Parts: sequence; structure tokens; C-alpha cells
Amino acid sequence: MFVYLLTNWSLLCPLGCACTHRSGPISLRFVSPVCLFLSQALHQLYYDPNIENKNLAQKWLMQAQISAQAWQFCWALLRPDKVPEIQYFGASALHTKISRYWGDIPAEQYGTLKTQLFSQIALFASGSKIVLTRLCVALASLALNMMPEAWPGAVGEMVRAFQEEGGAADGRARCLALLELLTVLPEEFQTSRLPQYRKGQVRGALGREWAAVCPLLQQLLRQPESPAPVKARALKCLSSWVLLDVPLSESEGLLEAGFAALADPELFDTAVEAIVNAISQPDSQRYVSTLLKLVPQVLQLQEQLREAVQNGDMETSHGICRIAVSLGENHSRSLLEQVEHWQSFLALVNMIMFCTGIPGHYPVNETTSSLTLTFWYTLQDDIMSFEAEKQTVYLQVYRPVYFQLVDVLLHKAQFPTDEEYASWTSDEKEQFRIYRVDISDTLMYVYEMLGAELLSNLYDKLGRLLTNAEQPTSWQHTEALLYGFQSIAETIDVNYSDVIPGLIGLIPRININNVQLADTVMFTIGALAEWLADHPVMLSSVLPLVLQALGNPDLSVSSVSTLKKICRECKYDLPPYATNIVAVSQEVLIKQIHKTSQCMWLMQALGFLLSALPVEDILRNLHSLITPYIQQLEKLADETPNPSNKLAIIHILGLLSNLFTTLDITKQEEESGDSAPPIKSTPPQTGPNPVVVVLQQVFALIQTVLSKWLNDSQVVEAVCAIFEKSVKTLLHDFAPMVSQLSEMLGQMYSTIPQASALDLTRQMMHIFASETDHFPPIKALFELVTSVTLTIFQQGPRDHPDIVDSFMQLQAQALKRKPDLFLSENLDVKAVFHCGVLSLKFPEAPTVKSTCLFFTELLPHCADVPPVGQVVQDDGKLLLLAVLEAIGGQSSRSLMDQFAEVLFCMNKHCFGLLTVWLKEALQSPGFPSSRVSNEQKDTFSQQVLRERVNKRRVKDIVKEFTLVCRGLHGTEYAAEY
Repeated sequence: MFVYLLTNWSLLCPLGCACTHRSGPISLRFVSPVCLFLSQALHQLYYDPNIENKNLAQKWLMQAQISAQAWQFCWALLRPDKVPEIQYFGASALHTKISRYWGDIPAEQYGTLKTQLFSQIALFASGSKIVLTRLCVALASLALNMMPEAWPGAVGEMVRAFQEEGGAADGRARCLALLELLTVLPEEFQTSRLPQYRKGQVRGALGREWAAVCPLLQQLLRQPESPAPVKARALKCLSSWVLLDVPLSESEGLLEAGFAALADPELFDTAVEAIVNAISQPDSQRYVSTLLKLVPQVLQLQEQLREAVQNGDMETSHGICRIAVSLGENHSRSLLEQVEHWQSFLALVNMIMFCTGIPGHYPVNETTSSLTLTFWYTLQDDIMSFEAEKQTVYLQVYRPVYFQLVDVLLHKAQFPTDEEYASWTSDEKEQFRIYRVDISDTLMYVYEMLGAELLSNLYDKLGRLLTNAEQPTSWQHTEALLYGFQSIAETIDVNYSDVIPGLIGLIPRININNVQLADTVMFTIGALAEWLADHPVMLSSVLPLVLQALGNPDLSVSSVSTLKKICRECKYDLPPYATNIVAVSQEVLIKQIHKTSQCMWLMQALGFLLSALPVEDILRNLHSLITPYIQQLEKLADETPNPSNKLAIIHILGLLSNLFTTLDITKQEEESGDSAPPIKSTPPQTGPNPVVVVLQQVFALIQTVLSKWLNDSQVVEAVCAIFEKSVKTLLHDFAPMVSQLSEMLGQMYSTIPQASALDLTRQMMHIFASETDHFPPIKALFELVTSVTLTIFQQGPRDHPDIVDSFMQLQAQALKRKPDLFLSENLDVKAVFHCGVLSLKFPEAPTVKSTCLFFTELLPHCADVPPVGQVVQDDGKLLLLAVLEAIGGQSSRSLMDQFAEVLFCMNKHCFGLLTVWLKEALQSPGFPSSRVSNEQKDTFSQQVLRERVNKRRVKDIVKEFTLVCRGLHGTEYAAEY
């Protein structure tokens, strides 16, 4: 019945009158049953427990709301005898029709519609608040669509209308209704769907209407007898209007009233919002004199701030901090430049410093300090942007402030007591971790201003802390100072700092009796890994600490990541420690102390370490390191497949992959040239690469594992990852494995095709395309996997988008690195081309992107690869049709750049054919979209054919045309595109 009503109601007039400007007279007899069905649908939406019924009702109501008949029933739904839910739907329908279907309303009906809305708002001024707000939004939308020509002085008329005596509502209710209307008017403008040129006109008109709003708000805020709800609504109205960039100088009186309202708990939050919005507007920086008047008003809040902090009133301290920070952050440069007022601005800076150091632990005892961090960035940027002479003067004043800031931040970064921290929730601990990261970023930034003196300052404090036996210190204080060092050393080059040797010397003296402290010690050592590479004599001081920490599961992330950094940066200085590092690592791996990801990091660390050893030492260590895993893998390979041994197999294969990712002896040869320091030079290695030796030894075992797990994509991916990472690391040194690996991949893919096998084939294609001795098996593999994949396409490829994606990438790589593969008699170029055309129509974006890449690699070979030229000549029109269908709306708009590149390549490499194909294709009525005219299609065709050099221009042409095809040209969606 719902659907019947939607499709069979008579077309009704916007105003509910029996006029004939639409399609003849209408009968009001329809209204009553319509309202009945709407009431039933709304009841179903709100109260029916069945979710399917709710969804059906919601869908029907949305259709009803945008129907032509909505003009009729919306007024009936607003009758006083209806419940608020039904009245709300009627008001929402009115807003929807006015805001989205303005063109449906005849100009001669504007006045009547306006009068009706005024009447309804007056009726609901003492009624339901949600319905009143919705009606105000509807009238606001009407005003925005009529301004400025059809309704000049709209706001003034609104004010006068609600100031008139009479009606059911009392004076206070009318005042609140007027303020609600004035509040939603700018908000509706911000979200309106007005065309861009109209937005400019309406914004200007609204700016002029501020002259009618400002006196009203001043009167209401200054009158002592104004009730708190009226003042709160007036402040909310101010908050809304300042977003239109009304001049700050014209709001001085209102802001003063806002500051006065901060003393009233009922008005506090609304006043804060209004003040912050006014101060934060970009245009407000032009009104320096007003800003200077605001500074003392903000400073006068310090006593209220201190009282709030003492009383634990987090809401009040948070609000006052927001005001101080918004003034300082948005206008620091303007206020800095007022040299004669430097003391008042410094006082504001110190007030913000108080907010930064507000007592308590974030986020449990306070949530205010985090608001201030961006201010310190801004102030520093503004100071450092001045010319040198001026900058020197400011630095004399503000360097001490920033040293104080460092002390405050490190204090705020301190952990609470162990007992208190244990009582925190996991969410609170995570928020505190993020807060410390923000502090770390701030310290790193502050270093740019304070320089080496900051490190010296931190070192002196840490030294006094660790060497003063008389005064007991908390681990929290030590940890915070180390955290400061870590924050700076992670991103700043500290190699030339003269305090780092002393810091390294202090670290062993730290009494590490806490996990958080131990973590920070580890991360600090890791941050100094590059410095240790230049000062290897200091490794003996810190390496034992790292190896000891490896055995503690609570320090898993910090200890393993630190060892990895040291092994990567200092590997040429680690041979004396290699035996010990391998032994400790082996022990923790066997004991399974660490989680999977840390085990993988540890294997990467060992790969870096072994890379610097002689080949015989590498092989010996590899043998002791991986033999237990090979034995375990042999045992697992004999077992019947089950979920438990699957995870174990994937884990072992992952360990080998990560080890081979970083084990690269070729770097020794590169880095042992003339430019390398003598101490780190290593004689060139001879003989087979150790990774290849190991792979050859375990190859048969891997084949055995595959034979049992070929149906499992995760195991196959893990196997392919070993070889893929090895290929990437070893490059041409992988050559001895090419033949047997190609054979294995061919057998794998022929049995059960999987994307990971294609990806590995593509990797080998990339490396060995130019090596005649090793390429024949890769060529045979390429032809085999292509043949197998073509069979998948014949059977239906929709269930295998990952295979199609990888296949297209492989074909693109082949065309790029070895295009003469497409000359082979064993390769069906025509079939591959048709597979590409089909793949363009897949819904998965990555697959379509890979397919577009394939065609952009294929089309340039029309001239030099005859089979390619032939298939393009025969079937290129099919490709063009697929591209045009996509542009016409069949594919996501996010893919238009890729389709534009295909079109550009066709234009560049087969211009004559494209000219004919385009003309034939675009002659079809309704193709590629029913929304485009023949003239628009002709224009598109001419624009494309004209651009054979400028790819960027073709992309713009395609974007423009796809918007036209989708009916989005000139809409707000197009503006975001």
C-alpha cells in the first residue's frame, strides 16, 4: 500500500491549496488517508522490534519525504493533534523540499510559504523543541534561497515578526524561538547546497544582516532581567554567527558579555564556545586592537582557573584553557609584533604554561594539558620566522620559557606510581601512551630552538639524579629524563653532541627495577644506534643490557627492536659479539618468549648481523640457527594437515623469510670500497651465496610441504614469500635457483592457481629479463601460467579477482621488461587482450588499476610487436568501448585517472584507429550515458583527439566528461572531486 500511495497520489501544490498550476485541481480528500499511512509507517519505524520492518518503513518514509505529494501532507502532519514524532517528520519533509527541490516552487508562492512557516514557528514556540528547531531550519533554508533579491532584509523581518505582541506564545517563548531561528540560519548556510556563485552572494547578504542581529544579542546579554536560558541561547546564536567571519571589532561588546557569563555555571560552556569561535576565525587577526583588549580579559580568568584546578573542576579548567590557547595559538604572531605590549603577551604565555603543567596525570586526573601542545609549535614557528635581529631579541625572552616548558613536559610525561598505574583501564593507558608521543614530538620540535644546550641540560639533570646517593629518586623521574633524550635522538642527528658518551656511561648505572623504565632504556639505546656505529667502542657498555632484556617477555618490543637497530647500523663492528648475540637469540627463540612479530624482527636482526661475517662463519651460524626449525618442519611435513601444524609451518617459513630479507653479503662488497672506513672493510666474498646454499638444501623439504598444503593459500603465500624476499635481496645472486624454482612454480600453478605464484614469477621476470642464460625457464614459466590463467578466464574469473590482479601485473611487467615474449607462438596475445578487456569491468579497484597498467604498457608496442599491433587493430574498439563504459558511470570515479591514461595511450599510439572508433562508438544513442547529448559527446571526442602530448589535460577532460555522464556536473559533489 505504501508503494501504491507513492506512485498514485495526485500531484499536490506546495502550499496545500487546490490550485491548477501543476496538473489540474487536487482533492484534499487524499490528505487524511495519506496521514494515516504516514503515522503507521512512523510508528513502525520507531516502535516495531522487527529490523526488516523498520528498514522497510524508513525506505518508504524517505521516498515519501522527497515525493511531490510531500508539499501536501507535511502541513497536515504539523497539526496540534499529532504526536511530536509525526510533527517532526512533517517539518523535516518541509525542509527537504525547500532545500533540495527549490526549483519546484513557483516564485509567486514564495510569500505564502514564508507566511505559513512564520505561523507554524509561532505555534510551536511553546511546543516541541525538536519540531520548532526543524521548522526554523526550514525557514532558514527558504531565506537562503530567496536572499538577497527575493527577500531583502530577511533577518530584520524575522526580528520584527517575533517582537510583535500577540499569538499563543508568551514573550519569552517568542524570544527563544527567534534566537533559535537566528542560530540555525548561519548553520544552514554552512551545509546548504547552494551553487558556488550563490554562496558568495548569500554570504555577503548575511554579513549585512549582522547589523540586525548584533544589537538584539547585546540587549539580551546585558539586561540583568534576561533569564539564563535566553542568555544561553543568545550566546549560542553569537557562536553561530561568528563562523560567518563577522568583524571581530563589531563583536567586542558581545565578547565582553561572554567573558562576564563565564562566572555563571549555567552559561559557562556556551560562553566558552562563543568566545573560542569568535577568536578562532581567520579574519579576526586583522583586528589587532580588539585582540589587545581581549588579552587582559583572558588574564583575569587566572584566579577562576586556579580555583577550578584546586577544586578538581576539570570542565571549568578545560574551558578557560581553551580560551587562552585559542587566543595565543591563532594570534601569536600578531601579538608578538605588538612590542609595547610584550609583557601582557608573556603573561598569556605563562598562563598557557600553567595549563600545560596542570597538576595530575593525563587522562585520569586532567584532560587539559594536551590542548596546549600545538600552541608551543605555533609560538616557536612565529619567533623563528622573524628576521635575525628581531629573532635574537625574542629568543632572549622566550628561550628561558622553552627551557621551563621542557621541565614541565617531562614532569607531565612521568608515569604515576605502580599502584595507581595498575588501577588504570587499558583505554586510559593507551591515551597516556599517545599523550607521551605528543610530548615526544613537542620536545623534538623544541630542540630546533634550544639546540645542543637542551641535551646538556637533560644530561646534567640525569647525572645529578644518578650520582646523588644522599637523595633518593623515583624511577619515574629517571625514566622521564631518558624519554626526553630518546625523543630527540630518534629524529635529530646527535652524532656531534658531546654529552652522548656521558649518557652511554650513565645508562649502566641506572637501577632498572621497573618495566616502563627498562623499556625506555631500551628505546633510548635504539635511538642512539647510529651514534654507536660511529663510536663502536661504546657498544660493550650497552649490548649486554640489550641481550639481557631479550629474555624478558615484558620487554619484547623494545629489546628486539633495539637489537635490530644495532645490528642494522653497527653490523660491521659486531663480529666480536656475533657468537653471543646468535646464542642468546637462539635461546629466546627456542623458549618462545616473544610473539610472532617480534620473532620475525629478531630474525631480521640476525640477518643484518650475519651479513657482515665471512661466508664460512655465516654458513656455520646459519646451520646452528635454522637446523632446529628444519627438523621441526620435516616432522610437520610428515603429519596430517590440521590447523595447529599449519600455524607452526607458517611460523617457520616466516622466520626463514625474514632472515633472508636482511641477509645480504653483496652490501659488504659495495661498502668495502675506497670510501668506506678501513676498520669496516671486508674482503669480497667468494663462492655461492649462503642464502642460496640454504635454499638449495631445504628446497626438497619445501616441495614436500607444498605437496600436502597446496590447497591452502596461506601456506603457499608463506612459501612464495621465502623466495620472493630472497630474490629481492639477492637479485642476480639468486640465479642458481631460477631453474628449479621456475619448475616448482609451474607445477604449483598448474595444480592450484594462486596469486602469490604469479607475484613471484613477476619478481623473477623483473630481475632476470635481460639475462639470456637464466631467462629460458622464466619464459617457459610465463607461458605456462598465462595458459593456465586463460583457462580460468574461460571458466569464469569473477571468483578470483586476486589472480586476475596479479596476472595483469605480470603481463604488464613482461611488456615492460621483455616485450618480445609477445612474439612467442606459445602465447595467445589475442586471448590475453580479451582477458584484459573483461578485467576492466571488475568491481575491485586494484584489479582495474592493474589492468589499466597492462594496457598502458601494451599499446606502445603496437608498432614493434606485430601480434600486439594486429590484436589492437582487430579488437581495439572493444577496449575503447570498455573504457567509455567505465567513464560513463560503470566504474568508480576514483579510477578515472587510470582510464584516462589508457585513452591517452590509444590516442598516442593508434590515433587513426581511435578517430574512427570514437566516432562509431559515440554515435550509439544513450552511450556511454543517457545524460549526455550528442554535442557533449562530440566535444569530448574532439578534446581527447586533440591531446596527444598532455596527459594531465586528458585526465581533466575525462573527469569533466564522467561528471556529465553521471549527472553530477556543477553539483557540490563535483566541487569535491
